[in-house]
Amino acid sequence: MEIKTVGICGFGQMGTGIAEVSAKAGVEIIAYEPDQKFLDKGLARINKSLARAVEKGKMDETAKTATLENITGVTDVNALVDCDLVIEAIVENLEPKIELYEKLDGIVKKEAIFASNTSSLSITQMAAATKRPEQFCGLHFFNPVPVMRLVEVIKTISTSEAAFEAAKAFGEKVGKVVVSCKDTPGFIVNRLLVPYLLDAIRALEAGVATREDIDNGMKLGCGHPMGPLELTDFIGLDTIYYIGEIMYAEFKHGHYANPPLLKSMVLAGKLGRKAGEGFYDYSK
Repeated sequence: MEIKTVGICGFGQMGTGIAEVSAKAGVEIIAYEPDQKFLDKGLARINKSLARAVEKGKMDETAKTATLENITGVTDVNALVDCDLVIEAIVENLEPKIELYEKLDGIVKKEAIFASNTSSLSITQMAAATKRPEQFCGLHFFNPVPVMRLVEVIKTISTSEAAFEAAKAFGEKVGKVVVSCKDTPGFIVNRLLVPYLLDAIRALEAGVATREDIDNGMKLGCGHPMGPLELTDFIGLDTIYYIGEIMYAEFKHGHYANPPLLKSMVLAGKLGRKAGEGFYDYSK
């Protein structure tokens, strides 16, 4: 199945990033948000990103215009009826995702593939809420989508080989390196990354070293572009905490348990860059 038209539900940071790289590749995008102001904000974000690419000489004005013309914003979910693939990128909470899929299942053509951009939730559980579990998979893009080269394609025990191969082909079409994995909490990247970040927080909590020394140790000793505490601030402490909770609930292993310091900081609203403060101060 060739994927020509893609519906994107949720036009926040991840949804707009997926729309941008897909539209650049010539894919027709129908972006759905029930509130027009979020559509306008998302389109402005894409326009700004493309303008930056033009300024840097990575794209010309003709390509920019063509990319924007490939994106249509809608507030009516029924506009997704003829999409070949629908990617959900809404809030990382199972209940609203399942509610959305139940609605989409009765609207979108039966041969279409559904995919979630979730970073941690059960793809199988979402698929079970539809009548097309064999056409359901995970497409986990990484933030910021236009920059990060990877996409994880997740196959459940029900996903058909045809749907899985079509999803992989789509990932490659939009310029990503595709890695495949089964449906398990954290998939590949977060299953390895989150325990590493939690261990760094435990080291800080135990007084092993300062935040700067922990981060510099990993940047200069292991060649990482960002230290673990910097990276946690970038991702969002609440996001890491939430993923940790999901992984611990599944594996019941202390390696996935959230440190008390992380919980305290989340409760205090120190969520990282987006909040102006996390392990570092971003207020300036």
